Amino acid sequence: MDINFSKYADGLVPAIVQDNQTGKVLMLGFMNREALDKSLELGKLTFYSRSKNRLWTKGETSGNYLLLKDIKLDCDQDTLLIQASPTGPVCHTGADTCFYEKNENPDFLDKLENIIRDRKNSPEENSYVSGLFKKGINKIAQKVGEEAVEMVIEAKDGNDQLFLNEAADLLFHYLILLEAKRHNLKEVINVLQVRHDKKNS
Repeated sequence: MDINFSKYADGLVPAIVQDNQTGKVLMLGFMNREALDKSLELGKLTFYSRSKNRLWTKGETSGNYLLLKDIKLDCDQDTLLIQASPTGPVCHTGADTCFYEKNENPDFLDKLENIIRDRKNSPEENSYVSGLFKKGINKIAQKVGEEAVEMVIEAKDGNDQLFLNEAADLLFHYLILLEAKRHNLKEVINVLQVRHDKKNS
């Protein structure tokens, strides 16, 4: 990237940081060439602190790092849009973002994925999902197969409500399987997007 670090007298360019999953703006920092190079080297966002007059890796004290995912340069070549994955609250106040917003995506599937992940990482005794994770990957994969067969059976009949219920069951168990394999729906969508782009390029 041909970044115009010389546009401003201090050699710094604004860096807008966005969550790569939710799209929420997390914070605004400033980078010089050294901070950008350090970010690329570490894979963790590093800024130039104007108050400390030195490079500063976000999370170096708190442990709440911003893991670098992508960098875009604006049309004037003097502002960065950085997509990152936060490992904890971003603001020093403890808030999700420096703009006091919840770093959440309103999409229900994202919410459902978060619930499934929580049931895996913090098992609950009476939770169906926690119980499935406890039984292991073979049982989870088996359930996905069973739900797929049940949906196919309902597809051959004329009861739309039963078909939709079985489709919902399949999707639910599919999300559980993705989490068990340490993946998520967005990664699957990205694969489809890449295939589409290749086909239409």
